[in-house]
Amino acid sequence: MLFGKLLPREGNFFEMFNQHAGYIVEAANAFSSMVANYSDLEKREAYNREVDNAERSADRITHEVNRTLHKTFITPIDREQIHKLINTMDDVADLIQDSAETMALYDVRKMNDDIVRLTELFVKCCLRLKHAVSLLANVSQADSAEAALKTCEEIDKLESDADHVMRSAMSRLFREEPDVREVIKLKAVYELLETITDKCEDVANLIEGVVLENS
Repeated sequence: MLFGKLLPREGNFFEMFNQHAGYIVEAANAFSSMVANYSDLEKREAYNREVDNAERSADRITHEVNRTLHKTFITPIDREQIHKLINTMDDVADLIQDSAETMALYDVRKMNDDIVRLTELFVKCCLRLKHAVSLLANVSQADSAEAALKTCEEIDKLESDADHVMRSAMSRLFREEPDVREVIKLKAVYELLETITDKCEDVANLIEGVVLENS
């Protein structure tokens, strides 16, 4: 009995989830600003650094959650759910950074409407993800649970939209782009951007599981 009393019963997991989701949105907004100002090399590099900084901050939160999980005796939700949720959220931040890094490494020199549209969709996904995460602490309440599930449905719809945009972009790329190098570059970028929305959907599915088990 004494052993159980000495161990922490709950870490600040929901607060850390919210902090991480905030860094995801920071990375997404910085990436969007980079795309909008891509022709300005100085601004492009500055926004790229902002993406990197947000990803590193998110990574620190992920490590803190996993560290706290090992030290906490009783958790507010299932331990495996906490582990999967924070690491899948971290995948979102990683993919945003990977996308910015790939565009720099592949020397992508200009944006197009497909990149802009995919960026808009994944930013919306990240914003909805942040909202869904903010509701987790109160999912035992019916209105919060309902709002979280509705937000997850919105993420699913955005992911479907991004998938449609990516397929159209790929079709246009292979039909209209004569430079093989550009095809290779843009194909990689399109796939990464669409994968961000896929990963947001994975987070939404995990949140749905938490809601259904705890509401």
